[in-house]
Amino acid sequence: MYGTPFLNSSTTIPLSNNWTSLKKLSLGGATFSDESFDKILSGCPVLESLELFYCVPLSVIDLSNKSLHLRTLDIYNFEPKARVPTKIVAPHIHCLKWKSQFPCSLADLSSLTEAKLDIIFCHDETIFFKDDFFQVMVLQMLEKLHNAEKLTLGTYFLHILSLAEIRGLTFPTLKVKALTLVTPISQYVIPSIEKILQNSPHLKKLTIHTCQYNVIREEFFDAYVDLQGLNADQCWRSKDGVAWNKSHCNPEPKHVASFMKLLLKNTKTLEKMVVQLEGHYLKFEELVRTLSHNSSVSILLSINQIY
Repeated sequence: MYGTPFLNSSTTIPLSNNWTSLKKLSLGGATFSDESFDKILSGCPVLESLELFYCVPLSVIDLSNKSLHLRTLDIYNFEPKARVPTKIVAPHIHCLKWKSQFPCSLADLSSLTEAKLDIIFCHDETIFFKDDFFQVMVLQMLEKLHNAEKLTLGTYFLHILSLAEIRGLTFPTLKVKALTLVTPISQYVIPSIEKILQNSPHLKKLTIHTCQYNVIREEFFDAYVDLQGLNADQCWRSKDGVAWNKSHCNPEPKHVASFMKLLLKNTKTLEKMVVQLEGHYLKFEELVRTLSHNSSVSILLSINQIY
C-alpha cells in the first residue's frame, strides 16, 4: 500500500486487515481495545511509522514482538484515563514523539536515538502543581531517554522540570549530542535548562526556539513556591546567583544576551548554538551589540518579528 492511510473514528477497521506493504499509518480520533490494536499492527508487518492522534488510550503499547520494522512512533494528545500513564514498550523504534496532557511510562526503548517530548496545555493549570506526579513522571521519562543522541524538549516539559529542580529531585545524566529547547526567556525555565545542560557532558549542538505563548502563568509558580515554603527570590536564580526577568513577554536585548551567556557557561563541549528568537520589534543590531564575541562556539542568531 502506498501513501499514508489516515483512519479516524468514522473508519471501520476489519480485525482481519492485511496491509502487507504498508509503511506509514496514521490513526486519528480512534477508539480501540488492546486486542484490536494488536491485530492492526500484526496486519502491517513492514510498518515503519505509526502516528496516533487524539486516540482513546491504551494501557500498554507493546511493540516488542510485532512491528519489528517500526522506527518512528508519534503520539499526540493520547489522554490517559484516571491519570494512569500509558506504558510504551518499543525496543526497535529509533524516534519517539510524545505530546500529551500527561506523561507516559517508558519501558524498553533500547534502540532509541531521537526523542521529542512535551506536555500539552491543560485548561486547569493547577493540575501541574497539585502533587509531584508530573515531576516524577517527566524525570522518569528523561531517565529512559538518557541514551538518545537527539533530544527536543518543549515549554511545559521544561516548566515541570524546573519545579523538580527547585525541589532538589535527581536528574539523569544524558548522552545527548544535539539538544533543542522550545522555551520562553524567563526565570521559570532557568533551573531546568541549567540542570539539563550541566547533565549533558557530550553536547555538541544546542538549538533554542524562543516562544512567548503557551506557557504556564506566573501566578501558579508563585503560589507553588509559597506552598512549598521556598524562597521565591532565591529558587529562580541561576547557580551563579543572577536574578532573571519574571515575565516571558517581550524580552529585552539584555535578557537575551544574559540567557545566551548562561547557555554557553553551562556547556563544556558545545561546538554550535542556533538561537531562533521570537519577539515584538526586537532590534537585531541592538541585540548583537550586547553579545560577547569571545566565545569559541559558532553561534547562528535569527529573529522572527511578531507584530
